[in-house]
Amino acid sequence: MENIETPALVVDIDALERNIAKMARFFRDRKVRLRPHFKTHKCPRIARMQIEAGAGGITCAKLGEAEVLVQAGFGDVLIANQVVDPPKIARIAELAREAKITVAVDNAENVDELAKAAEKTGVTIHLLVEVDVGMNRCGVEGAEETLALARRISASKSVVFEGLQAYEGQLVLNPELQQRREGVGRMVRKINSIKEQLAKNGIAIKEISGGGTGTYNLTGSDTPWTEIQAGSYVFMDLKYNQLGLEFENALTLLAMVIHKRPGAAVTDAGMKVCSVEFGLPQIKAAPGVSVRSLSEEHGNLVDDDDWLRYRQKIEYLPSHSCTTVNLHDRLFCVRDGILEEIWEISGRGKSR
Repeated sequence: MENIETPALVVDIDALERNIAKMARFFRDRKVRLRPHFKTHKCPRIARMQIEAGAGGITCAKLGEAEVLVQAGFGDVLIANQVVDPPKIARIAELAREAKITVAVDNAENVDELAKAAEKTGVTIHLLVEVDVGMNRCGVEGAEETLALARRISASKSVVFEGLQAYEGQLVLNPELQQRREGVGRMVRKINSIKEQLAKNGIAIKEISGGGTGTYNLTGSDTPWTEIQAGSYVFMDLKYNQLGLEFENALTLLAMVIHKRPGAAVTDAGMKVCSVEFGLPQIKAAPGVSVRSLSEEHGNLVDDDDWLRYRQKIEYLPSHSCTTVNLHDRLFCVRDGILEEIWEISGRGKSR
């Protein structure tokens, strides 16, 4: 890594490949399939690796990300979010000319607008009714609202009722396994109740989509869910490390010491290249070294044993991989410490 200019986002390819393989093995013999989330890595090359390992389709958070994926040749994309702005709805309809596009919805007006755009463009858009299973974010509350939207969708020829989105974001980072397990149990009861109500009214559910890295083995085992949207497992980060999962840290931020004094050092990597909303990063394999603070362009380090030296390269372990990746244009991919490839983060900044 000596030839990589800093700051740089580095991927350990061996660890990445092992993480992808471990998750693929979990789903290989199960009825539920993995639909990994693009928002973590925002890199079509990694999404392709996930598909080649057995994933069925890709999840993303924004229309802009979906456009990147379809342009890269992916044919089955879920936008696990509401898209309500009329110009964006028109873009979804255009995108549906080239791939199967599924979108989350939670109100009738949005359903009608999507149906109208699809009919005008001569395409079909697939819809998941989002159910709030405890996040208190988007989604309908219960069976009556779900049934009303499902009926509205089913009455249109240009949109298709695929099923439900039920994402347990409030659970995925809970460090207590039993609390995650109990939370998933509550979700299962709610979704089963909604399924029964829809079935009584002659409406079949094809897909139930949700799940994350912190709950993949709970929501992905003996539940009504048919696909799991886990994403962070490919890279991991300090926040997910607290859960004791079997995945490895594959993502680091390479920085250089630009100033050294007794007991302290300063690097060239601050908040503009490493997000801090989940806390400060840690320094990898550096005894007695810790991060005191990050400013915009600098990392202020404690170096109790004066282990660091001027112009030494060190690696941060980010606290949150998803938002750190979104600060960069490319991934520097290394194997055994040797730069092997550079991958574009094509989805970076695609928040519209």
